[in-house]
Amino acid sequence: MRAAKNIFANIDKVSILLYAILMLFGWINIYASQYNEDTAFALDFSTRYGKQMLFICIASFVAFLTLIIDWKFYFSLSYLFYIAIILLLIGVLFKGGITGGATSWFELGNFKFQPSEFAKFTTALALAKYYNSLHVKRISLQDKLKTYAIIILPFLLIILQNDLGTALVYAAFVLVLYREGLSGNILIFGLIIAILFVLTLVVEKTILLSLISAIAVLIYLFSRRKKKEFLLILGVLITCTTFIFSVDYIFNDVLAPHQRKRINILLGKEFDPHGAGYNLIQSKIAIGSGGFSGKGFLNGTQTRFDFVPEQSTDFIFCTIGEEWGFLGSLFFMALFVGLLFRVLFLAERQRSNFSRIYGYSVATILFMHLVINIGMTIGLLPVIGIPLPFISYGGSSLIGFTILLFIFLNLDSYRLQILR
Repeated sequence: MRAAKNIFANIDKVSILLYAILMLFGWINIYASQYNEDTAFALDFSTRYGKQMLFICIASFVAFLTLIIDWKFYFSLSYLFYIAIILLLIGVLFKGGITGGATSWFELGNFKFQPSEFAKFTTALALAKYYNSLHVKRISLQDKLKTYAIIILPFLLIILQNDLGTALVYAAFVLVLYREGLSGNILIFGLIIAILFVLTLVVEKTILLSLISAIAVLIYLFSRRKKKEFLLILGVLITCTTFIFSVDYIFNDVLAPHQRKRINILLGKEFDPHGAGYNLIQSKIAIGSGGFSGKGFLNGTQTRFDFVPEQSTDFIFCTIGEEWGFLGSLFFMALFVGLLFRVLFLAERQRSNFSRIYGYSVATILFMHLVINIGMTIGLLPVIGIPLPFISYGGSSLIGFTILLFIFLNLDSYRLQILR
């Protein structure tokens, strides 16, 4: 434990202030999305906004505990935390309850516990500690494989839970590895694969293969070292061709039926306004109806009359857009992006690899949640279940994000003592 007089001496107050404002703003919008004249009392624990206030109190207490513990506790037990959460992720596959089609919850009386929300900070800790143990500048292939294994193991277990949204967040760690020296070619290749996946669903394979082959030929003709680059270009072409022919299998046999339907709706291949496309249509209507300044607090018709499903959880941004409009959405984005940049600033000033890597993990995880959640509510990404950090209703997500952030604020407060 810290000495009592030094608990808040070096804690970053700006990050805590932004965190508190985001939580309060989230609660206000949960209240608006669930408001009913018959149960208007803010602390009515039979309502979601009443429960969320309880979760906020618990999260605040957890944040305090996270700050007063010595940083060595997190460093020394990083692997133990990781192993524990892996066991929980395995356990939930056999004993977990099903919510929204995902087997990712332990039911504890009236409350639910979702291990995957806590897997993010344990994976970040394990990754940071492992990288911190590497003393050489040139990392071996074995080291790289171990690094990928730390990320892929929880990712696969969450995929098995049928929780694609949470699993996609693990792509954030690729950005962390890029910061630590991963070749930019890997990111470019991943982007190409993602684009190919989409194009294969909307363009005939023969046309797509002809286009890719033409691009490969042009790159070869304009390359300076034709002999050396020929094998590389050929390898990429073969990989892309193989992937194109595997897309049908991935789409039809790996993705769940509701996931396929949502992707088809996003790409305009299907139209289902009363089924799988209902959420997205109502989400766009709600956000668009807010206009520039919004309809006003508690005046959102789409929100008040439950036209948008899951409007206090995955689609909470609809409430923000409808009641607060463009200005309110801009205010929220400014707060959230401000927190992201603050975390990045703090991460960059760390003296230890452990603290820096963990800090970048925090920033990229929050960033990924923001992009995916807002992207799906405005129709740029398929609808998948993923919360908006500090805003969406849910105890597991709020407490999980709180621990994720405040472990880093703890490490940052010790930055002058943690030298490697």
